[in-house]
This record gives sequence, structure tokens and C-alpha cells, in this order.
Amino acid sequence: MNFDFTDEQEQLRDAVRKWVDKSYTFERRRGIESAGGFSKEALDELNALGLGGLIIGEAYDGLGMGPVEAMVVMEELGRGIVLEPYAQTLIASGILTNYASDDTKKAWLPKIANAEAYVVLAYQERSARYHLEQCAAQASKSTVSGDSYTLNAIKNIVSAGDQASAWIVPAMLHGRMALFLVERDAKGVKAVAYGTQNGGRAADLSMTNTPAVLLTKDGLSALEWGIDIGIAATCAEAVGAMDKLVTMTVEYMNTRKQFGVNISSFQALRHRMADVKMQLELARSMNYYATLKVNAPAAERRTAMARAKYQLGVSMRYVGQQTVQLHGGIGVTDEYAGSHYFKHLTQLEMSFGDTLHHLALVSDNMQETAGVFA
Repeated sequence: MNFDFTDEQEQLRDAVRKWVDKSYTFERRRGIESAGGFSKEALDELNALGLGGLIIGEAYDGLGMGPVEAMVVMEELGRGIVLEPYAQTLIASGILTNYASDDTKKAWLPKIANAEAYVVLAYQERSARYHLEQCAAQASKSTVSGDSYTLNAIKNIVSAGDQASAWIVPAMLHGRMALFLVERDAKGVKAVAYGTQNGGRAADLSMTNTPAVLLTKDGLSALEWGIDIGIAATCAEAVGAMDKLVTMTVEYMNTRKQFGVNISSFQALRHRMADVKMQLELARSMNYYATLKVNAPAAERRTAMARAKYQLGVSMRYVGQQTVQLHGGIGVTDEYAGSHYFKHLTQLEMSFGDTLHHLALVSDNMQETAGVFA
């Protein structure tokens, strides 16, 4: 299989990497963290590169690109541990493109592509943990109009939830999960924002008799599709973060001296670094695997994402812990970028299902051949 990237994909990578290196410095990131964990200006700069419409079709003002281009972008954003959750744009674009009505697509996809709207997925509930089929939110037909609906829901840990123009919200309709679009200024919505472990921003949303637009009555399939896009994006982001963290660790080992020599000359530390790089490459290969399975049939896609997220979780934990130890005391100081990469990887490991959750999914879906042989 050919894993070489096209010239267009390399140009896209180069454009995003230049923006991260020049415009999203560690000092700017710390300033954004201190100011609340989200910068609309930074998100606007990303959208100025055309990323708002990356996977949106050209008919809706998008670029019409696919999962590989999304992976390339997320890897570069991971290298800069960018706080603004661009993955949410990919999730919203995918769900709306594949499940919304033509009228809803015309109303929202051009807005997302042109950076006029920022739409995020609000699906987590305290009692559900990572089980997507568990949903306490309720929807009902509106008494005002037969074509509109109202929601009563509480959603937790919504990425940049208080900064969104609209939310995609799963809720139960006549005993079956459906997906709805709720606008920011809708009646009965309350967002309570807070900081996250990696310095970013999230919010808890409550909705009381809130007007909503029905996206699809096949809510569980649409939610699974959106989550799988999120998992693929998270895998790519994690690879980028780990790649940069390993580079930083190698540079530190080549400059830090002990007993008059660089610590990179110590055989025991070189062996540990070799194990770190092996975990990084395992993660990279499973990241490619996840990306190539994004458009696979649902059952195959879901199993593939669980496999990828499990391996990425193992790699993130190992790479993060080992690189912190190889740095010594400086590795846990707030002033040093390495500690922020470690926290970011820790949060990514728990995003869209933690390692143990996905190990259970892999186990539940395992066949006699374990997926190795046809």
C-alpha cells in the first residue's frame, strides 16, 4: 500500500505547520489558557486557511477534501497542542453532510465553511459514561408548529460549548434516539463554562423546552458516525503531539549533561528512548488505519476505531510518562512546554472513550480470526 502523500496534501501540511510555528507559539497558547482556554481569533486564523470547509463539499463553499487531509491537519494542530477544538468542525461537517436535510445543509454548511458559524457536538451525559446508546435527554413535538421540536436535556463536558453558534444534540424521540440542531440564542439554553485539564475550555449545557431542528431520526447511527470522525481526529492529533514531544525530549537529552557528558550517551536511556519511538510508530500506523476506515461500513468502521483508539491510548500514556521521566524535574514544571504536552495527551486519551473502554469494544467484537485473516 502506498502511504506517500500527494503534493496537495504536503502543501496543506506545510501551511498548517507554518501557522502553528509562527502564530501559535507556546507563549500565545499560555496566554489563551490564562484568558479562558479559547481564542476566537486563533480559530478565525485557522478558518482563513480554508479549514472551516475542509471536508464540506464544494456545492456548499467547502474544499471537498477527505479523511487523509483531515488527518494531516490534525497532526499539525497536535504538534502545537492547539486548544481550539477544530475536531468539532470536522464532526459537525460530517454529520450535517451525511444526515441533515437539504434545507439544513444549505442553511448551515456554507456558514461553517465560511467561518460564520462554529457548531459543536453536545452528547455526553454523566450517567452514560462512554456508552452512546444511553441518553436521558428527551425531545417532543412543539405545540407551536408541527415541524419543530423542543428539547429537555443536560449535556456535560461540551468542547468550547459556550463559544459555539449551535450544538448538535442527541435526544430520545418516541423511544428512539434522534439528532437535533440547537442554536445558541434559543430559548431555555444555559451554558456554564470551565477550564479543562489541558488548559482548554468546556461547558455544561442545560436545555429547558428549547426549540430545536430535527437533523435525523436515525440518531444513534449519526452519533456513532460523528464520534468515529472524532476518534480519527483525536488519533491524528495525538500522533502530532507525541511526535513533537519526542523531538523535544531528544533535543533535551542531547544538551543535558551529567558526569560531564550528554545523557543521550547513556545506554539505558537510549534503550528507553528506542521504546518510546517504537510506541510512536505503532501509534502512527494505527492512526493511518483509522483514517483509511473512516468511510468504511458502520460495523467495520466502529471496530477499526476501537482498535486504533486502544493503541493510541497505550502509546499516549507510555510516551507521555517516559518523556516526563527522561526530562527529570523540569518535565513537570508549568513553565516548560513538555508538561503541557503530557497533560494534553492525558486528556486526549480519555476523549471519545478511554483506553479500557475501547479495549472492551475490541474484545466484544473479536471474531475467531481476530481480524487478522480473511
